Order: sequence, then structure tokens, then C-alpha cells
Amino acid sequence: MTRWIAFWNILLKDMRSYYLKPPNISWGLIFPLAWTAMFFIRSGSGLESIPMLLPGVMAVSVLFGTTSLLAVTVTFEKKGRSFERLLLAPISLEMLMLAKTTGAILFGVINAFVPVLIAVFVADLRGVAWGTVVSAVALIAVSSTFLGLFVAVSVSEVFEAQTFSNFIRFPMIFLCGLFFPVERLPVWLQPLSHALPLTYGVDLLHGAIRRAGRMPPALDFGVLAAFCVILFAASLRNIRRRWIA
Repeated sequence: MTRWIAFWNILLKDMRSYYLKPPNISWGLIFPLAWTAMFFIRSGSGLESIPMLLPGVMAVSVLFGTTSLLAVTVTFEKKGRSFERLLLAPISLEMLMLAKTTGAILFGVINAFVPVLIAVFVADLRGVAWGTVVSAVALIAVSSTFLGLFVAVSVSEVFEAQTFSNFIRFPMIFLCGLFFPVERLPVWLQPLSHALPLTYGVDLLHGAIRRAGRMPPALDFGVLAAFCVILFAASLRNIRRRWIA
């Protein structure tokens, strides 16, 4: 019971202190919507193109929302030395990091469905496999959050976390099939695309929304889950090496 009380208090503290702040809203919501509007205007297509763009904007909303949150919460607390005090909490390191990341995961899931709420009024989404969409968004949120955690515990300053995150996030936009197929990439870049977790989440969303998935859903789910485990384990290893060992 003590562990769950600590978990809940850490989660509530982060929600009150960091979530829904202007930087998180701008990176997590405004930027993806502006990026999609740019593609929409550039293509000159009508409302029928919205289902084609929706998987991309959902994935970008999750990616930027979750990683921006972790870059602020964890890195800022390390700078203020409150992170070290959290490590003394009467819960395991795994539980502590889940408490620090659960809010970002929820924020990412909510971010993903903001574009959906807009698209419902202007496009026909009756053929969407919502069960797959929700599962895919959840796994994208978890993997992106753990990626943000890995970045945050690997640097010392907030600006370093943001820079390192952008170094990963912006190439993902072009390499993961967000707005154009992976097959249109140069042959030598396609293996790099398949080494990125977002590629599999985007493929799931394309399959669920547009029936245009490239890989079997079981493979996408399995690889995404593997990335979640690997990124979380790598983050815990960095924390133990830098603060506990």
C-alpha cells in the first residue's frame, strides 16, 4: 500500500507542476497540427486526404508530447537535486520511474486523439479499426515516453535534453513513414527506418485507419513492445550507474 501511495503522490505532483504548461502544449499539440497543415496546404488536396494524414499527425503528437514532458520533468529535477531525493522514496526504482512516466504516457495518448476529434467533424472515419488504433497509440506513447526518459537521464541540462531529443525526433518524421511511405526512401535509408520504434507504430495506425499497413500487426506490436522493454531497461541502467552505484 505504501508503494502505491508513493506512486500516486509522485504522479499527482508531476501533473500539478509540469503538465499543461505552454512549452508542452506547443510541442505536443500546436507543432504537430501546424506540421500537418503544412502538408495539407502543400499537397493542395481536399478533405479526402485527412485519413491519409491522420496516422502521421497522431504519431507526431504522441512523440513530441511525451518526449518534451520527460525532458522537462526529469532533467529539471536533476538540476534542482530533487531527483536524488526521489530516489530515496520507499519504492523500487522500477516503480519510481513508472510513476515519473505514467503521466507522460497519459498525456501522449490524450494528445493523439485531439486530431481525431477534429477529423471526426470533417472526414469519414467509419471504417477505422478503433481497437487497433487505441492499442497502437498506447504502445507508441509508452515507447516514446521511455525514449524521452532515456534521453533525460543521459544528459545534465534541459537544453541538452531538448537538443538530443530533436536530434532523434526530427529524423523520425522523415524516416518512419509518417507522411510518405517508407518504400519511397532511398534503399540505403530503409534499414535505418526499420530500426526506429515509431515506424512500427505508424504502420499499425496506417493499417487501422487506411488499411494500408505494410507489416503484419502482430510483428508491429511485438517489435514496439520489445522497444519499450529495451528503452526502459536502458534508462534504469543509466540511473543506477550515475546515481545509485
